[in-house]
Amino acid sequence: MRIAVIGTGGVGGAFGAALAQAGGDVTFVARGAHLAAMRENGLRIEGDRGTTVVAPCQATDDPASIGPVDVVLFCVKLWDVESAGAAIRPLVGPETAVIPVQNGIDAAERLQPILGSNAVMGGTVAISATIAAPGVIRQTGTFMTMTFGELDGSMSPRGERFLALCKAAGFQASLSATIETAIWMKFIMLTAMSGSTALARLPIGRLRDDPDSLWMVEQIMRETDAVGRARGVALPPDAADRLLAGIRNNPPNMMASMAVDLLRGNRLELPWLAGKVVALGRELGVPTPVNATVFAALKPYAEGAPA
Repeated sequence: MRIAVIGTGGVGGAFGAALAQAGGDVTFVARGAHLAAMRENGLRIEGDRGTTVVAPCQATDDPASIGPVDVVLFCVKLWDVESAGAAIRPLVGPETAVIPVQNGIDAAERLQPILGSNAVMGGTVAISATIAAPGVIRQTGTFMTMTFGELDGSMSPRGERFLALCKAAGFQASLSATIETAIWMKFIMLTAMSGSTALARLPIGRLRDDPDSLWMVEQIMRETDAVGRARGVALPPDAADRLLAGIRNNPPNMMASMAVDLLRGNRLELPWLAGKVVALGRELGVPTPVNATVFAALKPYAEGAPA
């Protein structure tokens, strides 16, 4: 199975490496020093799941040079969806599945006008991983899951084929007939994780152990849950409670990628996380005061460290 990983950060690097180790013909799209290191030394994944090295590593900064593939694992930051979507058109054939696994809830919707509705599936992942050095991805915790599915709920042959490779790759994977629900469950959890750890500049363990900080995490979740329900998403009745229990079981040193970006002075995905909750809340008449506070407090950093 030919796979192109668009955006070889923590998510794309870790999942792409696992798929390559399982026999997938994987090409990684990266740039700069990260790409140079991958070409010279391969791609190294290290952390609580052990060490994986893909060497030699097929890597490029030109998606058009890859040609049509079976699956595009689309892992770019949310502000790059449209530009990266246009750049990957040469990868998309009649049966290609483009699976966006970014944070947020609207990547598939934004890709469909660019690539066609038939090409795009929905997807979501759970992993904590980041670029530690050029060519090196560091993973925190052992959890590593991917859920994907056709947006119309069908169980397609291309989805079944990719599922088989994912299972061979050793991470938890599922082909879902209700991918919108899965995406929103991740969104509820991640909005709370990203907003709280970024605002506090602390890992989740320090927050969940303090009742006042945990209250903030919970309120972000419950507001986002309420917005999803008002939008008609089929969420489980106990969605927020279940996700809050999950956060209590996360590694104590875990930080959301947005918090890592904030500490590094990088651009933030804030407008598509807390900002999206606030915007939808206004549209649907759902109060989102804690998300609004997170958004307002972090907005000066949304384009990177203030000058």
